[in-house]
Amino acid sequence: MSSKEEFLSKSQRTQCWSSRDNFWECLRCNNDKVEKCSDLRENYEKACPIQWVKHFDRKYNYLKFKEKMEKEGYEPLNEK
Repeated sequence: MSSKEEFLSKSQRTQCWSSRDNFWECLRCNNDKVEKCSDLRENYEKACPIQWVKHFDRKYNYLKFKEKMEKEGYEPLNEK
C-alpha cells in the first residue's frame, strides 16, 4: 500500500484483516519467532496500509503483554 492515506474497499479491508490474522496465528504457533512467518508478514504488509500495520503490531504486543500479566501476575512499583 502506498504511504498516502487512502480508503480501502470492503474486500481490501477483509483481505488485510485475513492476512493479519494468518500472520498472528503463525506467530502464536511458532512462539513469536517472526523469521518462521516472514512470508505471511510480507503478505500482511502488502495487504494493509502501513498505519494499520503499526497499529496492529502494537495491539498484538499489548495483547501478549496483557496475557502474560494475567498468567504471571505483576509486581507493583515501589511507591515512595
